[in-house]
Amino acid sequence: MNHRRVLLRSALAAVLCAAVLPAWGAPERARREGDAAEAATAAYMEEVRGRPRALRAFLRAFPKGADLHNHLGGAAPTELMVELAARDGLCVERGSLRAVAPPCGAGGRPAADARRDAAFHRRLVRAWSMQDFVPGRETGHDHFFATFEKFEEVETGHMGRLLGEIADRAAEQRQFYLETMVSHPTAGVAALAARAGYDRDLNRLRRRLLAGDGLGRLVGRARAATDRAMAEFRAASRCDTPRPHAGCGLPVRLITQVDRAAAPEQVFTELLLGFELAHRDPRFVAVNLVTPEDGAVALRDYGLHMRMLDRLHGWYPEVHITLHAGELVPGLVGPEDLRSHIRQAVRTGHAERIGHGVDVLWEDDRSALLAAMAARHVLVETPLTSNSQILGVSGRRHPFGLYRRHRVPVALATDDGGVERSDITAEYQRAATSHRLGYRALKNLARTSLEYGFLPGRSLWRGRDGFAAVPECAGERPGAPRPGAGCAAVLARSPKAAVEWKQEGAFREFEEQVAGHGGAAEGP
Repeated sequence: MNHRRVLLRSALAAVLCAAVLPAWGAPERARREGDAAEAATAAYMEEVRGRPRALRAFLRAFPKGADLHNHLGGAAPTELMVELAARDGLCVERGSLRAVAPPCGAGGRPAADARRDAAFHRRLVRAWSMQDFVPGRETGHDHFFATFEKFEEVETGHMGRLLGEIADRAAEQRQFYLETMVSHPTAGVAALAARAGYDRDLNRLRRRLLAGDGLGRLVGRARAATDRAMAEFRAASRCDTPRPHAGCGLPVRLITQVDRAAAPEQVFTELLLGFELAHRDPRFVAVNLVTPEDGAVALRDYGLHMRMLDRLHGWYPEVHITLHAGELVPGLVGPEDLRSHIRQAVRTGHAERIGHGVDVLWEDDRSALLAAMAARHVLVETPLTSNSQILGVSGRRHPFGLYRRHRVPVALATDDGGVERSDITAEYQRAATSHRLGYRALKNLARTSLEYGFLPGRSLWRGRDGFAAVPECAGERPGAPRPGAGCAAVLARSPKAAVEWKQEGAFREFEEQVAGHGGAAEGP
């Protein structure tokens, strides 16, 4: 008998015990059977921990909650971006390799050349992503952030197609919900901001922007563009046919991303647009500030941006806020800029979640900050691959473990999987290998990601610190196909609870499959 069979038989022995004790009712028996299958699955994961291909196969099939931190353009595969550039008849500039509208200038060439010129295709993929990147004349940070302007022209015309692609990939990797950050056309925003000008009295500036329905027209345009994108998504993914793509069944919500490198009046206008969209349209759930946190304007105006969010939160308390904060390390900025970004995001900016959070290691009074984040249930969206590529922070140097030790909620995320040449399975694999997390810890990370998603409705769980079901569902086995009437009513009223219940059912099926067959087939 090999080691795997010993582990599985030991774990499954509890199932046989449950079957021969008639005093236990069906729910108790089901729970014990589930515990045994979970134990067997955890044992199998330990067996394959040192075998990368087997571990990846296991984690690809493992239910992985939600990806709460990703950017639409950066999430899509680079090869798709190149193909769309060719399809749109775009040109590629000679030096920058940036996609631009035709005609092609001196030295430029059609993006369509990449279809038949393999060397040109490789150059574009390397320029538009981290493929084959080796630090030298350019840092990982600089190469990464330079990619986005290269394919920006492609992204703006294909929101629906890109959304369908990343939704399909999320569903195929056993995720149950997707939030993605999107930008809105900036021309109208910039024009309105320029007409309004900047005013230190933000209340007066807001009234000025809303007067005459100037901002209302921008909201209408954004909603119409989203309607078109969703129609493109459904058409490209064949959602209304007998054979829809996997992503069609995935709840998708949008986060407005705001360029914090812009002038103050434009940042405030974009933020106000994002808050108004989330207030009026349920497809939009939150706002975020993007572009490099170490940029000169982003550093100069960081406190101002937090004060803007403070006022906006007062006017729109129902709108969620998630912020890039602490995507910094020594050397990238000076010590003075490492002292308080996360604290300001949480205390002044009202962030319910923060993205990255790496510079917590250098924040003033770190222990008090961590305690406050734990008490307020501020989630850290953690893209391990991104932090390694951009900041050079990984393994024990990463604060992922620090947050967990201080009971600050964390969830794994991809950030820009297409640019990074990565996916959510790789994030879970990094957590398992670099941070030595076991099966139950990974399972709770997946649960946490759904719990802190911005889907509306009551949670399946009683509190955010644990995963005990609400009273109506406490007597049920989570994820059961036919819950009792009280629990079914909770699920029917709450999109959040319904998605969490669906994941629990997926956990049960996954664990039964692993326990019954000894794991998933190894793949590449």
